[in-house]
Amino acid sequence: MDDEAIHELTAAYVLDALDTDERDAYEAHLAGCARCRAEVGELSSVSEALAYAADPVDPPEQLRGRILEAARAERPNVEPLRPRWARPAAAAAAAAAVAACVAVGLGIWNVSLHDQLSKPQTLQRVPVTGAPGSLVVSTNGSAALVLYRIDAAPAGKTYEAWVIRGKQAPVPAGLFSGGGATFVPIRGKVKSGSAVAVTVEPAGGSPQPTSRPIVVSATA
Repeated sequence: MDDEAIHELTAAYVLDALDTDERDAYEAHLAGCARCRAEVGELSSVSEALAYAADPVDPPEQLRGRILEAARAERPNVEPLRPRWARPAAAAAAAAAVAACVAVGLGIWNVSLHDQLSKPQTLQRVPVTGAPGSLVVSTNGSAALVLYRIDAAPAGKTYEAWVIRGKQAPVPAGLFSGGGATFVPIRGKVKSGSAVAVTVEPAGGSPQPTSRPIVVSATA
């Protein structure tokens, strides 16, 4: 694996999405690569962005039903020493109690999930136009662009992210190839009042944008 290809594994490494061989190769590379160590450090502060990049949802009703059905069918492993005539009722009560606990657990899990996502966090979710997704920015300026769907870059081209602040020249912030769901760590810091844009550039990237942005975030 060449150096440029292994650099592109940083986000997957932080998200623990590499297989054993890829992880071993990346960690061997990481020991001697200051650039990758810095990117891993920055990405660690925004890796939870994926949990905040989508709106909270309720667990599907079908899942709850399947869990409750399984709980009712489950035979207790230990039965209390009671008269034989009482055992069917005891078993039914035990199954009902298990089902009730599962139902309460699902409710607590759902409330907890919504509560965590609704509390003030150190991550700011910034909407983007041009593709479904979000820009997620932490209080220290580390950021990631999370795009749920974007076509692969044309042949001989690449996508390039830029940090734009006021009338200052856009600052290159990373290259990516697209194609489906994409997690893009933003190089450098996205300070308050900045936005992130994406353009299509020649392979290898450009020092300044050469085309109109196809994705643009609101101001952070």
